[in-house]
Amino acid sequence: MRPRRETASVKHTAPPAPIALLLDALDGAYNERRKAWHGPNLQQAIGRVNAAQAARAPAPGRRCIAELVLHAAYWKYAAWRRLTGADRGSFALKGSNWFPLPRPFGEDQWRSCKALLDEQHRALRSAVERLGVARLSEVPKGAKVTNAVLLTGMAMHDVYHAGQIQLIKQLTQ
Repeated sequence: MRPRRETASVKHTAPPAPIALLLDALDGAYNERRKAWHGPNLQQAIGRVNAAQAARAPAPGRRCIAELVLHAAYWKYAAWRRLTGADRGSFALKGSNWFPLPRPFGEDQWRSCKALLDEQHRALRSAVERLGVARLSEVPKGAKVTNAVLLTGMAMHDVYHAGQIQLIKQLTQ
């Protein structure tokens, strides 16, 4: 019998520390340098998208890729805020959850959207690295779930929207 091939960076010879496992899940769902068994992660899904594609919705009243990127950035920020106790309202854009695109929307604006997403991922990742295992079972202020559930949900959120972006790319070709 041949040994199974590993696709994630965590080796399964010993149980990984809970923080390392959460970081691996967050990075696997987001980082373009990671190969995931489920298909493209969030950075891979947006990697070759240009501004025109990013701003094109698949149908009237539906979200476009750029809106999904800003939405994902916001929720990384919201998770970071809950982990760190930072004040509400410190996100780079006014509002919450969904944001209108700046008009006109060109390559500079698209690069800014992607940079904001990356900045929020790095901030969240940094907060998780400093979290400590004991805090995984805490329910942060403003949340209904533990930090561990919040962070696993963040990885799932990235993968969900990566799949949605893949569909939008096909629908708007």
